[in-house]
Amino acid sequence: MHRNLKQLQTELRLPFRNPELLRQAFTHSSYVNEHRIGQYRDNERLEFLGDAVLELTVSEYLFDKYPDRSEGELTKLRASIVCEPSLVGFAEQLDFGSYVLLGKGEELTGGRTRPALLADVFESFVGALYLDQGLEVVREFLRKHMFPFLPQQGKLLSTDYKTFLQEHTQQQGMGPLEYKIVDERGPAHEREFIAEVYVHERLLGRGTGRSKKEAEQQAAAEALSTLKIKVQQL
Repeated sequence: MHRNLKQLQTELRLPFRNPELLRQAFTHSSYVNEHRIGQYRDNERLEFLGDAVLELTVSEYLFDKYPDRSEGELTKLRASIVCEPSLVGFAEQLDFGSYVLLGKGEELTGGRTRPALLADVFESFVGALYLDQGLEVVREFLRKHMFPFLPQQGKLLSTDYKTFLQEHTQQQGMGPLEYKIVDERGPAHEREFIAEVYVHERLLGRGTGRSKKEAEQQAAAEALSTLKIKVQQL
């Protein structure tokens, strides 16, 4: 069920100067496709911007918090924070799924709780907040709703989702898992891989990543969500 965005602004204590930006951040492309008469715009461009803003603000946070960490360690820490499963957790914590404008088909197929959609909405919200109120307000938002919930001592957030999924399916007697790389896109220096994971030809999850291994991990994370195994339990 879609909730009113005024309620979200009240709960976050973040009144938007331009409410249309906030609306766009929570507007899925499926909704736009079903309402072509209106002047609706989906959140994909804001997602692109929010991804970059998150990279910067999380980098700043890690740079200041861990002055003795190497560039490689900081890069791995950042990747573990801005990866899809992590962003899904923050979106769920804020109940962002309840505010998304979805097309009927997407709604009926469970789009409101789909991990990729929730991660995208978190990024698009950050992008909208940046445009509406600037970088410092974004920093304050993350200081309140993201950074306090990160593991202490600089431990990686990333989990071996493939191993966890393997153990779960074995315990449940579901049969062997099969991972498939179904697509590759982008130039060689920015390659993106699309992976899917199946059990007995049933698609459990789909994921993207800069490497085949990362894409398979993301597919396993979505599979765990499909099977109602919450990321927070990992």
